Amino acid sequence: MGDKSPKANQKKSGQKTAQASSANQKKSAAIAAKSSAGKKK
Repeated sequence: MGDKSPKANQKKSGQKTAQASSANQKKSAAIAAKSSAGKKK
């Protein structure tokens, strides 16, 4: 029953957004690496 408390919900949503932002950073970093490698050629 403790999961239904607002604090627990805030923690869960915060973890989800943190994971999403880190995933987006990895994607952008990979894209930047690919684009820079293509420019060198």
